[in-house]
Amino acid sequence: MKDPFETRKRGKWRRIGLLEIDSWIDTQMFRLWEGTKRAYEGYATRLERLSPRGFKRLFFELSSDGLTFGLAGAFLALALALPAFDETRGDWLSNQQYSVTFLDRYGNIVGRRGILHDDGIELSDIPDHVIKAVLATEDRRFYEHFGIDIPGTFRAMVANMRANSVVQGGSSITQQLAKNLFLSNERTFERKIKEAFLSIWLECQLTKNQILKLYLDRAYLGGGTFGVAAASEFYFGKSIKEVTIAEAAMLAGLFKAPGNYAPHIDLPAARARANEVLDNLVEAGFMTEGQVYAARRNPASAVDRTEVSSPDFFLDWAFDEVKRLANGKDFVLEVKTSIDTSLQKAAEDAVEASLRQSGAQYHVKQAALVSMDPDGAVRAMVGGRDYGQSQFNRATNALRQPGSSFKPYVYMTALMNGFTEDSVIVDAPICIGNWCPSNYSHSFSGRMTLTTALTRSINTVPVRLSQSFGRDKIAETAERMGVATPIKVTRSMPLGASEVTVLDQATGYATLASGGYKAHPHGVLEIRNSEGKVIYSYKKDGPKTEQVLPAPKVAELNRMLNSVVNNGTGRRAQLEGIPASGKTGTTNAYRDAWFIGFTGNYVTAVWFGNDDYASTARLTGGNLPAKTWQQYMSYAHTGIELKPIPGVGGIPEYTIPGPLASTQPAGNEPARPQTLTDHSKEVLLDIHRRLLAAPPIGPDAARRPERVSSVTSEGSATQPRRQVRFSAGRWE
Repeated sequence: MKDPFETRKRGKWRRIGLLEIDSWIDTQMFRLWEGTKRAYEGYATRLERLSPRGFKRLFFELSSDGLTFGLAGAFLALALALPAFDETRGDWLSNQQYSVTFLDRYGNIVGRRGILHDDGIELSDIPDHVIKAVLATEDRRFYEHFGIDIPGTFRAMVANMRANSVVQGGSSITQQLAKNLFLSNERTFERKIKEAFLSIWLECQLTKNQILKLYLDRAYLGGGTFGVAAASEFYFGKSIKEVTIAEAAMLAGLFKAPGNYAPHIDLPAARARANEVLDNLVEAGFMTEGQVYAARRNPASAVDRTEVSSPDFFLDWAFDEVKRLANGKDFVLEVKTSIDTSLQKAAEDAVEASLRQSGAQYHVKQAALVSMDPDGAVRAMVGGRDYGQSQFNRATNALRQPGSSFKPYVYMTALMNGFTEDSVIVDAPICIGNWCPSNYSHSFSGRMTLTTALTRSINTVPVRLSQSFGRDKIAETAERMGVATPIKVTRSMPLGASEVTVLDQATGYATLASGGYKAHPHGVLEIRNSEGKVIYSYKKDGPKTEQVLPAPKVAELNRMLNSVVNNGTGRRAQLEGIPASGKTGTTNAYRDAWFIGFTGNYVTAVWFGNDDYASTARLTGGNLPAKTWQQYMSYAHTGIELKPIPGVGGIPEYTIPGPLASTQPAGNEPARPQTLTDHSKEVLLDIHRRLLAAPPIGPDAARRPERVSSVTSEGSATQPRRQVRFSAGRWE
């Protein structure tokens, strides 16, 4: 057997012992250790000679610690910013190449999106005073910084601290462009970090003039316009090449807050803001006081646009849908949408009225609303209180906890797993580990039916139900019903702890309104290219109708949700003479308040809350959300043919067509019959009875044998029985 340590050297074999190997390793380790010690001692000796004392030592210590923490913070910030760079992959400049004209469901133009129409003007063609006005107001050091204006940011911070409010913005033009291209308007620390890194990235990818041109083309300037070229046409009815200094100052003033300074909304405020821009031009040294004097004396006037209203939140959402459906093959498009401008206006008015009247009382600043047909066609969308202030769409992009408005998914799962609306379950304390949910009243009521539990929004019951058949099935049911946001399966999930969007909730409930057919939320009905050719039709190319829930179980749940509106937490949402089903929702610490409800015609989801997740003043879903829903839905059902709710029914018997309609259709909207409430029908019946009982009028009255004093639907001994009914458009 060969020795493993045997080796051959110069043709001869020599044996190497284990002792020799061990000795060699020890020697090398000793030499390495001694060498390291000598190097460290030498390094320490040199540091002793250079070691500062007193204030110098303090300075170096602080600098060293600051550098260490600074590097750690930089790596952390980069880690937070990395997801934002996913948006820069591919041809990110093509995101806004489309020129889309949007029509409502009746064919009327409601807005435009895209910049292909607006970016035909080169930067060199834009008047010098327009560019100077923008730079003086938004970023005076634009051509000097690297994407982030550090002195400007510090100056803005100092000014804001002195004023104890936001009086100056510290974002450079590059940062604002990064936000417009890749980010939302959420005021969060994470978004600011992403914005900073993307700004530096943009400075590396584009020249200063390219960045400035993109900023002038992409910024939202109110009235549904993007870019100075479109804004000039909208506000002044002229090309950007022809604007005066006064008009340029008014345009530059819109970048800060178009909702506050749009001249077609508030001309005095727009002129005051334009005067500030003129001050900026002088302070920055771009113009002299003499050059701006004429603009001060003769401020700009805007074209009258007081009647113009654009469903901007909806158009932004529909624009994304168009880009996905068009697939980059055509860029000049005409799109027919599902939006109903009269319902959109009613939705905006309902949201604004609630916030204006009660927002301060309940410490709530934002709201969102989505209304759709049971098949998912969106009729109205409100993504926030003021699009000019914030273009972040809270209806489609904000993830919020639904609270008890999530419970219908739990009860639907229960109904599909052997329970019925009359099944009895116990409302009693229950704990899962160390988590013990309680009811809103902090009391328990014992045995009750599922209908009663849902009507009273009992918390322990859905938790018990989830324990009986598993929480995974609830998440599957929500997904089946159209909730696109993935549901996180946790112990508190049955009580609405997993975040969803307002659009998710409207879609999920639409599946109930349709009798179990899955709703597909959509805003685009038809797309035509520049030649008028239809390249997409929802009826032909959209998702096919699919029954995802058993109709008998949907009918049961709809009756349970109808009880919520009639007898439970949603009583403020009741519609006179119209059956409705729905559910309220309120989250922990009163951060979110919901009401989602439906009739046979429409499904509407309403949310109230704050962008910073601050708690409201005990606002519940049965209050402002239910009231807002009721106000909007009352208008939405005026003058239409009512449809029954599957499992509920209850549609009024009489429908009065023609001249009794209380509203006139706008634009090309087809006329629809006016539906009477039960009270209105009783009034008309009473009028009819009185007319029959009234004495004759005219010269033949005296020759009448007798006068009928009264007539009732039941008849009398002296009068034959009369049957009063409405048929074929007339009373008989």
